[in-house]
Amino acid sequence: MNRLGFHYFPDSLHYQKRDLQTWLPKLKLLNAGWLVLQTPVTRALPENFIIGLQAAGIEPILHFHFSPENMPPRRDFEMLFNVYARWGVRYLVLFDRPNMRSTWGEASWSQTDLVERFLDQYLPLAETALKSGLTPIFPPLEPGGDYWDTTFLKVALAGISRRGQQDLLDKLVIGAYAKTTDRSLNYGKGGPEYWPGAQPYLTPKGEQDQRGLRIFDWYDAIAKSVLLESRPIFLFGLGSVSESEKNLQIAQLLRGEDIDNLEPIPAGVLGGAFWLLAASEGSPEAPHAWYQSDGSATPIVEQMLQMQSTDPKNASPTPQESRPIKHYVLLPAYEWGIPDYHLDALRPYIKTHQPTIGFSIEEAAKAQRITVIGSEEEYSEETLRQLRSKGCVVERINGDGTTLASKVAKLT
Repeated sequence: MNRLGFHYFPDSLHYQKRDLQTWLPKLKLLNAGWLVLQTPVTRALPENFIIGLQAAGIEPILHFHFSPENMPPRRDFEMLFNVYARWGVRYLVLFDRPNMRSTWGEASWSQTDLVERFLDQYLPLAETALKSGLTPIFPPLEPGGDYWDTTFLKVALAGISRRGQQDLLDKLVIGAYAKTTDRSLNYGKGGPEYWPGAQPYLTPKGEQDQRGLRIFDWYDAIAKSVLLESRPIFLFGLGSVSESEKNLQIAQLLRGEDIDNLEPIPAGVLGGAFWLLAASEGSPEAPHAWYQSDGSATPIVEQMLQMQSTDPKNASPTPQESRPIKHYVLLPAYEWGIPDYHLDALRPYIKTHQPTIGFSIEEAAKAQRITVIGSEEEYSEETLRQLRSKGCVVERINGDGTTLASKVAKLT
């Protein structure tokens, strides 16, 4: 599984077709498998942008930033969640850094039972997401933070369990801001078992805490202590554009490579997103971006591409060599035969473009591009993900009669 990802722009203004055309090739060059998208609550992101990422094998994570004090109606989220789930989105994050005073506002922050009040707001939305088929990622907390993050997480997981939300706990992914700053990438390794002297708001001299890349060791220990089992973890806010060597090492660790004197990242970490792919010119975040607003690369990009090109482990055949079929149209076959409307809808396209037509997933995996005809009942999303993991660009077209013909006509 490709665990390397990025945070996209720190706003919701760059989701047009031209933005996808600009940034998708760069993400593919960097071999990105995840992209965290700052997501508005008043409208859905464009379908073409989401589908374009998925077709390139990049998993979008929708991150909704809003205050527990000023939340839109739950029914608004229900409509959005259903739309995103229909487009194949799997992961979303609700809220950001709820352990920070600035997230709440002074009046709410000063009240008692902060974590329980947060769960009052979080759980109904997380339940709605689950019912829509989405997987919630527990919002990443500020390491340390105004309310110490490890304490907040422990109380929150205990509260979710106490409220009987087992379905949520079974699927929940834990988010974590893995900031490195000036610390070693091994800082805090082993978690509280190795550093028993570290306490909330107090890290004695000679001790280490969770405020580094190894934050996942500490969060995993909390999950085991409260839930008696680990939960998957996703890392946010990785790296620093000014620390090229650390960025390259983090990328190597995410790819499962061994680096002398550095502990590997365990399989329980789904992936990690570097901060930040790009930012608008003049934005406070622009100095942290891997690309300038005009699309030009900063030195860390060139170093990352150089590392990938010179590492023999990354050597692979060209698409033409490894996938001799340029375009494969994968049709469903039933015991009673093949629906005529599938063939009728495809006939004009076949005459013009002459793709390979077939019914074999194994054969389709040899193609550079796959168009899957049919619903999830014929070919599940898991099947499509497996094809994408092999490097294929996969798109799904569903419908019948004129609807299918209209969609096929838009293929290029």
